[in-house]
Amino acid sequence: MIETGYEDGCFVVTAPGYRLLVRESTFERSPYARLTDADGHVWTDLHLLSSLHTTATPDEIVRVHPLRIEREDEAVVLTARVESTAWTEHETRLVCTPEGVELEARVVGSGALTDVTLLGSRGTLTSGAAGAFRSSIRFRGVFVPAPGEPVQFVRPAATSAVLGVVGDADPGRLNAIFSPPPLALAFGKEPPAWATTVPEGEWLGLWLRASVAESTFTGLRYSAVDGGYLLQLDYEGHTLVEGSFSTPVIVLRPVAQAWDVLDAYRADLVDRGFAPARGPVVPDWWLEPIFCGWGAQCARAAHLMHPGSDEPTSGTAPEAPGEEPLVVRAAPSLARQDVYDEFLARLAQHDLDPGTIVLDDRWQAEYGTGAVDPEHWPDLKAWIADRHAEGRKVLLWWKAWDPQGLPVEDCVVDAAGKPVTVDPANPTYLRRLESIVHYLLSPEGLDADGFKVDFTQRGPSGQTLKGVPGVWGFAGLHALLHALHSAAHETKPDALVICHTVHPSFADVADMIRLNDVSKRDVNGVRVPVVEQLAVRHEIARRVLPHHPIDTDQWPMPNRDQWLAYVDAQIARGVPALYYLEAIDRSGEPVSSDDLHRVADSWRRYRGALRE
Repeated sequence: MIETGYEDGCFVVTAPGYRLLVRESTFERSPYARLTDADGHVWTDLHLLSSLHTTATPDEIVRVHPLRIEREDEAVVLTARVESTAWTEHETRLVCTPEGVELEARVVGSGALTDVTLLGSRGTLTSGAAGAFRSSIRFRGVFVPAPGEPVQFVRPAATSAVLGVVGDADPGRLNAIFSPPPLALAFGKEPPAWATTVPEGEWLGLWLRASVAESTFTGLRYSAVDGGYLLQLDYEGHTLVEGSFSTPVIVLRPVAQAWDVLDAYRADLVDRGFAPARGPVVPDWWLEPIFCGWGAQCARAAHLMHPGSDEPTSGTAPEAPGEEPLVVRAAPSLARQDVYDEFLARLAQHDLDPGTIVLDDRWQAEYGTGAVDPEHWPDLKAWIADRHAEGRKVLLWWKAWDPQGLPVEDCVVDAAGKPVTVDPANPTYLRRLESIVHYLLSPEGLDADGFKVDFTQRGPSGQTLKGVPGVWGFAGLHALLHALHSAAHETKPDALVICHTVHPSFADVADMIRLNDVSKRDVNGVRVPVVEQLAVRHEIARRVLPHHPIDTDQWPMPNRDQWLAYVDAQIARGVPALYYLEAIDRSGEPVSSDDLHRVADSWRRYRGALRE
């Protein structure tokens, strides 16, 4: 299925969906291979060198050897061997298969990896050019299957992107709403048209092939400058090489449409044994509508800042931009037993019967220990028992990574010795976590039914941080969630663990995938309808984890009309979750009885569809 030959002085590989051309005679001064579609449209000129920098020295290329071309079974292998400043041996291999091309770097030596660049490098060439080198951008759009702020699922090819496990709401860090997201991109021939629009037509898919254990980096960066790009893996000095090391494989493969890259990516990981083939066994109760108290807590906090009357249902003035973070900081004070009893009463008044109640931030006195705040919840065990008597389940909001209340010995620490996060490779912490989970879920303890896991994007990041070596980045997050998930199911076999981990290899540490907080605007500051965001996020999650139920979430909503549109759309996109009962926090608009009856009607239709 692969043919080789020469054309205009270039070695040519021809496969059903692509062509690859490389000029051997000038490779040392211009180490590129041109990748086109089957009709000759140029996707990119691939830079076939790489750099694997270490804490001890930058990895700069000082000599490029002649390109080696070999035939291996049904593949053609191009090997670019170099001499560099950080390694005794260093080569980049490009394997041409019938389906596409695959690139990886291999080095021999020792060092702690920092930045690893593929499809780009640093060094000097025989042409006299020096510095950073990149592959060429000959495509016009990049599909980035991860929500962020601004909303931009397909972005211009010259705009960089990060797929990682570290972030928050600060500028430039809101790229880990899915944490982790799928490590896949797609290059398209058309520019982006709108924040949630994915153009039709053929795309060039790109994904990272690696096991979780190998994924000790915090992010995959598509780094674009002018007309060039490279891929960067952020190891941050926490992966030690002693002997030989191979990078994860970059797979480039033509796909009929952008969405197909997610199907191909997942199938590839499953076929390699890097991701589970199946999802969880789903008890009926997991699919019941959810009431999560966070949005209602935020609405009450906003009301207290701008009271319209004594009644929270009366509505209030809209939040001013600077007040949004104040509301979020105030809302945890309303995670109280008396407040949730009022929420339950309002639900009952409007024929709303959620099967699951989520106690959100913060029922606990300390995030790290999971100790109950007795002032907020005088008798949480009895309150949960009352919900069970009603036929309902109770999930506890769980803030991943937070070390509050834990001994420093259990934690990743900074250069000053201050705890930054829990340490997922520390056996002492893992035993402590198992004990905490057992207490929270067992009949001898609180007898809760599982966790809504949040803040998985707040993992450790930084070269000077210290913890048990060898587990970092994606691998560290998986280890943390594996411990939580395993302890939950050992304690209560049908426990439900909800995470925003939209990555095929995390199928074994999450039972349900939540779509997480809704973003606001596009790159031009225009509000992006929340229903459109729901549709795209759902499609990403459905393709990456097709056997997992999806928690549609529902916060924050910009106004009442968009919230009601979201309510109507939820039942076709997964498990409906209700966050608002009295008012909309952002707009201050009241939630009326008619609105809640509309929610109740949507739940009846949802439950009817489940029974069909």
